[in-house]
Amino acid sequence: MNNEHVAKKKFGQNFLKDRSVLYKIVEAMPNNDNIIAEIGPGLGDLTKFLVDVKSVVAFEVDTDLCQYLNREFKEEITTGRLTINCGDVLEAWQSELLDEPYDLVANLPYYIATNIILKALADPHCGNLLVMIQREVAEKFSAAPGEKNFGALSVIAQTVGEAEIVVHVPPEAFDPAPKVDSAVLLIKKTASRNDEVFELMLKTAFTQPRKTLHKNLSARYDKEKVRAALEQLGLSPSIRPHQVSTADYHQLYKLLENI
Repeated sequence: MNNEHVAKKKFGQNFLKDRSVLYKIVEAMPNNDNIIAEIGPGLGDLTKFLVDVKSVVAFEVDTDLCQYLNREFKEEITTGRLTINCGDVLEAWQSELLDEPYDLVANLPYYIATNIILKALADPHCGNLLVMIQREVAEKFSAAPGEKNFGALSVIAQTVGEAEIVVHVPPEAFDPAPKVDSAVLLIKKTASRNDEVFELMLKTAFTQPRKTLHKNLSARYDKEKVRAALEQLGLSPSIRPHQVSTADYHQLYKLLENI
């Protein structure tokens, strides 16, 4: 049945064919009463597992696949276990994707993955995210302070909850095989993103990761104020952005913005 559809480059489609990875995704799903939002269900390989355990609202941009999914899941759609929204999810997504609590479970197209994760982290109705994305991006969201991948995305993820990589996925698990490794990322939210000024400070802090944090922040704040803030927190003036903890970034923010 999967031969009916050829993956379309413009939609960044790579269909997951390794069933063991599908099982791992389902096993890692948080145990709660939230419904599931699935973005980019593709041929419905993951959807099949999801509708067995919960109600699913799927968003698919490819009209050919929408027709295919409507045929394949006729019974689940009739019984209300599955709702398919055909169109661009980013256009449909205002501050809230759904009007009730949901978990995002999806194999995300690489080209919009970071944007979608950040939107979900800001969405008060989104409880958890369990998403297959490019491994490099997953490592940025889940990195700990001191690791080379630790950056603004790591701080944002740690600010709103806990992020971890559930499983690494090789290219051959997909059809067609992407040129990069993938990973399943789990973020359990305890809060939502809502501070644009804090994130602007983070962006400044990590502008040039190899430079000192003092130098980067001095592009936005008074140099002396930055030095004094670092000193107050017991941080060396030569410290690099990735060596500072999430808690210290919040303290720095308060000192620099006089909060």
